Amino acid sequence: MTAPALESALDVLHRVFGYDSFRGEQAEIIGHVCDGGDALVLMPTGGGKSLCYQIPALVREGVGVVVSPLIALMQDQVDALRALGVRAGFLNSTQSLDERRAAEAAFLAGEIDLLYLAPERLRVPATLSLLGRGKIALFAIDEAHCVAQWGHDFRPDYLALSELHERWPDVPRIALTATATEATHAEIAQRLDLRPSERARHFVASFDRPNIQYRIVPKDKPRQQLLDLLRAEHPGDAGIVYCLSRNSVEQTAEFLATQGIPALPYHAGLDAATRAANQARFLREDGVVMVATIAFGMGIDKPDVRFVAHLDLPKSVEGYYQETGRAGRDGLPSTAWLTYGLADVVQQRKMIDDSDGDLAHRRRLAQHLDAMLALCETVECRRVQLLNYFDQRGAEPCGNCDTCLTPPESWDGTVAAQKVLSTVFRLDRERRQKFGAGQIIDILLGRRTAKVEQFDHHSLTVFGVGTELSEGEWRGVVRQLMAKGLLAVEGTYQTFVLTEASRGVLRGEQQVLLRRDPERQTRSRTRSARAPQAELPAGAAPVFERLRAWRGAAAKEQGVPAYVIFHDATLREIASRSPANLAELGRVNGVGENKLAKYGEQVLATLAEAAS
Repeated sequence: MTAPALESALDVLHRVFGYDSFRGEQAEIIGHVCDGGDALVLMPTGGGKSLCYQIPALVREGVGVVVSPLIALMQDQVDALRALGVRAGFLNSTQSLDERRAAEAAFLAGEIDLLYLAPERLRVPATLSLLGRGKIALFAIDEAHCVAQWGHDFRPDYLALSELHERWPDVPRIALTATATEATHAEIAQRLDLRPSERARHFVASFDRPNIQYRIVPKDKPRQQLLDLLRAEHPGDAGIVYCLSRNSVEQTAEFLATQGIPALPYHAGLDAATRAANQARFLREDGVVMVATIAFGMGIDKPDVRFVAHLDLPKSVEGYYQETGRAGRDGLPSTAWLTYGLADVVQQRKMIDDSDGDLAHRRRLAQHLDAMLALCETVECRRVQLLNYFDQRGAEPCGNCDTCLTPPESWDGTVAAQKVLSTVFRLDRERRQKFGAGQIIDILLGRRTAKVEQFDHHSLTVFGVGTELSEGEWRGVVRQLMAKGLLAVEGTYQTFVLTEASRGVLRGEQQVLLRRDPERQTRSRTRSARAPQAELPAGAAPVFERLRAWRGAAAKEQGVPAYVIFHDATLREIASRSPANLAELGRVNGVGENKLAKYGEQVLATLAEAAS
């Protein structure tokens, strides 16, 4: 970066955003784009991606055009920038004709610094004509993984973005995403014509989010498990709960609400007004829990989400990482909690078999699921496994995930595996029958149930050979055999069949190592797997709560999310440092010129009240 550009970028960082220095590769990225270069940026959620295009847009001449799929959040994004004193606007289908004309006029007059567009707007000739008549500082392509079919949220509208370079070859472009494997990374670069070159540089930050504690537990009454987690570790905290189906979303939100937790549903089956109202409450109020399908959350800039919980198995590690990354954007301790069981594995395998698309598409889905299952079943550090998936190898165990805090045991499950596979083999080959897990486990445990009697399964040689394990332990065995590809499901009733890989186990040619589920271990060992809490100095906690109350009232009065005024991290620093005047307050991270002028006296008054 040239010296004048660096000076300008640092001035904007301090004056507008309230920070004294850049983090990680931000300075290099911003300098490259300020100097007219293209960039492909892979940086985790909460890593400061937005600054990488916002600051160059403010430093360079013209308007920064941001292409984002997040129509429902554009107003909040613009409000957040305006609160900083940045002139921002947007164009999307939610606007009236007068609103759209006003935004277009501001763009042409150079009266805005950043203009947000939905990708489908770029397929409208009038939009391209508009952009052609204005001065563009840069193009930012947010959520760039949407361009890649290897990614987890493919959007056909994004494919047209390669035309930007053809029409405006001298305007720098910066594409950003929080999650991308090598395959997704390569596809983004190819589709957007951002292959590595002197002009187009790639920046890959560490995907590690050390403030997030990853925990995966076996499913056993998942809603009650979730409730126990929220009551024990996250009372009054904002969070997101992901469910696979709309019915599960509705039922879980209702269950939490009846237990006194302010929970709201969000899924595509709700009318647009209800979705918008629920999203607004989640963004604007403290302590709201959103129960949602994965249709919710991309681009959510709420920094104080303290937990993300999954009640069903995600389809891919990329999707899981993107969703869990919505927790702890402010860098404070947060929890990523997932409960999954045998039924999840069966359901996901069945969904892949029944999915549209060719064999290559189904194989790609299966690869994604296999990686997710490997993360769930590992006996190693979860964080190391996640980073390995994103090709960042060599990390040391984190000491802050469940497998580090309560190391699971692995055991030689070869004999147990042979018993399960032999039961499936005998049902299929001897009786021409196929059954699910329940019947197989009843046979192994020697239970003479009505169904066992009906099909004469008590006469099988494997009847009663598995009494050394409990029903829950056998379910864990079956689940892991499916995860390892040693069992498969087929048909409408999702019954079990052997795979090619089963033969080596049945013949004694392959050892099967299994993970012993943590709930089988002692309670004293599992207690330590709790998310650490952000600490405040003695006496600062009541001040912090007083500041949060002031912020909540101010946000409600202005009709904006609370974080638009100040993040929790900023309030914590204010509570800890107790600035005595505006000059001292202005030195707190996150307090820029505009916010100091707008809120400074109110903050000092709140501190004075807390001290009296």
